[in-house]
Amino acid sequence: MKKPVFTGAGVAIITPFTSTGEVNYDEFKKILDYQIDNGTDAIIIVRTTGESSTMTLKEHAEVVDFGCSYVAGRVPVVAGAGSNDTAAAVELTREAAKSGADAVLSVTPYYNKTTQRGLIAHFQAIADCSDCPVILYNVPSRTGLSISPETYKVLSEHPNINGSKEASGNFSLLAEAMHLCGDNMNFWSGNDDQIVPLMSMGGKGVISVLSNVAPAQTHKLTQLCLEGKFDEASRLQIDYMPLIKALFCEVNPIPVKKAMELLGWQVGDVRLPLVGVTAEHEALLRRELDKMGCKI
Repeated sequence: MKKPVFTGAGVAIITPFTSTGEVNYDEFKKILDYQIDNGTDAIIIVRTTGESSTMTLKEHAEVVDFGCSYVAGRVPVVAGAGSNDTAAAVELTREAAKSGADAVLSVTPYYNKTTQRGLIAHFQAIADCSDCPVILYNVPSRTGLSISPETYKVLSEHPNINGSKEASGNFSLLAEAMHLCGDNMNFWSGNDDQIVPLMSMGGKGVISVLSNVAPAQTHKLTQLCLEGKFDEASRLQIDYMPLIKALFCEVNPIPVKKAMELLGWQVGDVRLPLVGVTAEHEALLRRELDKMGCKI
């Protein structure tokens, strides 16, 4: 049995920027402290929500190094290290391991989509390059490529592959993968609207956008699931559905970054090609945050 890197709610944390576009490390410290103080079980840094795709490799490495150093073991830090270039993903993984990351999150290749055999070779190369545990990231809506249950089975046999952030929304795929992999592959929900269903099947938690604005509540939801209190967890999941929907009213992380700003954080703008939310969506976010009592 592979011990999961974490159980519960891991926040897919935003990266705050200054008014001139640099990483705002002073504000980042405050956000990290807020997350940890409010029960977040892990910090997932520099992936989709953290705008990794518009960071230079130097920035990426610096943010990971900062995050690991500042969190200082208070909770696990999972560093984004994926790429559609295997050699680049290997280098990012090695750098994250040097920084002290507890694991890396590695997305399936995108644009230059590969075969299932290619996925196996890609992820095995990443897992072979260091002792740092690897969490796969299956998000076909963004990549156009999904990990098959049979591929999960092969990858689960690698000792450094700890599990997967499953954002396919395909519960038939997930059930078959769980059946084939047994205790050799941990699964976390990659979708905030599917935390309870996935955890009811044995998932270990969530890698969450919602946690940015509601860390204590997302932690509570996952703890209820881990305690087997699925009726209560389901009610909480359903209560938060309008806010979850609002957080994805435009492409992630555009809405969540605006939501953080509305709560009072100095997060700066998203980087191009992303642009800020419309006035209509800003009003929607404000309403839903107010309804759920989100504040800092």
